[in-house]
Amino acid sequence: MERRGLVWDDVSVFLAVARSGSLSGAALGLSVGLATVSRRVERLEARLGRPLFLRHHTGYQLTEEGAALIERAEEMEAAARAFESGWPEKPEVSGTVRLATAENLATALILPALPRLRRAHPRLTLEIATDIAAVNLHRRDADIALRMIKPERGHVSVQRVGTLGYGLYGAQSYMEGRAGGSELDLERDELIAWAEGYGHLPAAQWIERALRGRAPAVVTTSLATQVAGCASGLGLAVLPHFLAQPRGLICLDADLGIDQPIWLVTQTDLASSRRVQAVASFLREVVSERRVALSVARSSWTDV
Repeated sequence: MERRGLVWDDVSVFLAVARSGSLSGAALGLSVGLATVSRRVERLEARLGRPLFLRHHTGYQLTEEGAALIERAEEMEAAARAFESGWPEKPEVSGTVRLATAENLATALILPALPRLRRAHPRLTLEIATDIAAVNLHRRDADIALRMIKPERGHVSVQRVGTLGYGLYGAQSYMEGRAGGSELDLERDELIAWAEGYGHLPAAQWIERALRGRAPAVVTTSLATQVAGCASGLGLAVLPHFLAQPRGLICLDADLGIDQPIWLVTQTDLASSRRVQAVASFLREVVSERRVALSVARSSWTDV
């Protein structure tokens, strides 16, 4: 691949077309002719030996190769500005990072801490996908993931960053009215179960074993409804500690044997990306700061 002879004007045009989505928009923003924009894009593609845009009648769309060059082009842009001003300037982290994670981690762990990341990197956008069953890092649906299942294939870097602990929880109103008093008696306790399509979840499997064929009090399809059902006094549920304890739910058993590791998964070829590094560092910090709440039950029925 021939990279010598790159001209900054060509790179600036590449950024302008990528941002506007069209040759005309880039030409207007740069105050140059349409033919000049087209010629510089073609010259850059020829020098790099790869197509940077898909040409459609509706505009120009970045190819995968073009998208991979955006961050480097932005760093060149920042360096050019710094050179013009005469002052050294570290390129600002910018762009979009696509994060795949579980709904409960997104809403109760990541989003409350997200303003910190925004203050540090105001030009960085985090796109969060919580429907992780449909998100595949190998298809590049996401750049980075925080999840409980360790990927076994693909070009990804994997790091264990924490533990998600589970316990058997009940509301105080349920505990006070249960027939078994302070003694755990799963043969008589009401249990909240998962719908059939969620039988792969460790919590669902634990409840299914505990039921031994009995009918559950209620069946749900989300963790949020599990927590709400338990909090309303419907029965006992297997829940993550960090979701159950803030609701005032009481842990009857914190040793269920289903605690899960939390994995930080990154596309290997994006490991050097400054924006991906910024998000990865943020996620590691957040999990570390909440490690006790994530993995340990702080109260039990015997403490009440």
